[in-house]
Amino acid sequence: MTDSVRPSAISLLLVGVAGGLLSGLFGIGGGTIIVPALALWLSMPQKISAGTSVAAILPTAIVGATSYAVQGNVDWVAAILLAAGIIAGAQLGTYLLARIPVSAVQWSFMGFLAVVIVSLWFVVPSRESEITINFLTGALLVLTGFITGILSGVLGVGGGVVVVPVLMFFFGSSDLIAKGTSLLMMIPGSISATLGNVRRQNVDLRAAVWVGVAACAAVPFGSILAGWIDPFWGNVAFSAYLAFVLIQMLTRKLKKK
Repeated sequence: MTDSVRPSAISLLLVGVAGGLLSGLFGIGGGTIIVPALALWLSMPQKISAGTSVAAILPTAIVGATSYAVQGNVDWVAAILLAAGIIAGAQLGTYLLARIPVSAVQWSFMGFLAVVIVSLWFVVPSRESEITINFLTGALLVLTGFITGILSGVLGVGGGVVVVPVLMFFFGSSDLIAKGTSLLMMIPGSISATLGNVRRQNVDLRAAVWVGVAACAAVPFGSILAGWIDPFWGNVAFSAYLAFVLIQMLTRKLKKK
């Protein structure tokens, strides 16, 4: 990117604060806010926006996972299994980002979001629920991480919008453990995807640093707020956020047509 089109530090910090608050509140990487903000508001190319978002998610996930871990809301075994899958998936995702149109992946992702939005109104997790780990659930967690890694590399999202509802609905996790585990899982995935994007020149490291620093400062406040909110209202807020993401993606697709 040339200096004339580089976003200002202030605008990048604002993007980071928004992404960090949402990361802590919902256990996501913040890419669903960071990518469109960089691409639409700051006029960064789509692929560079996706790669920059994944890089900025790394410090955000470290601070967010630490905040949840201090409160005892991380399943370390589940996070390791998810991470094993996401590392491989992220490499495949960044490979696909450089070579294929992402339209089919975007439409599939939007369909998934629609299902999750509806489900959040019918399934309210218990704060006492934990993930039961056995051979089958372990294999499924690795598979979930792999699919999430592909989406992370292609769409520039950290994967929390996939992992958090999946952990609650299919693995019996509480909402807080799902969020903390999701953030911990993102750390190796973000490293893997960022290395792939750097090799393929799909990242603006300067912008990633500014966004990541601001997000790190904001993410602990989001995690504290998540613990204060009742699980039902947490689901309502999460579904509203996902609906916003879905409408945003759909609007952008229709405008392109």
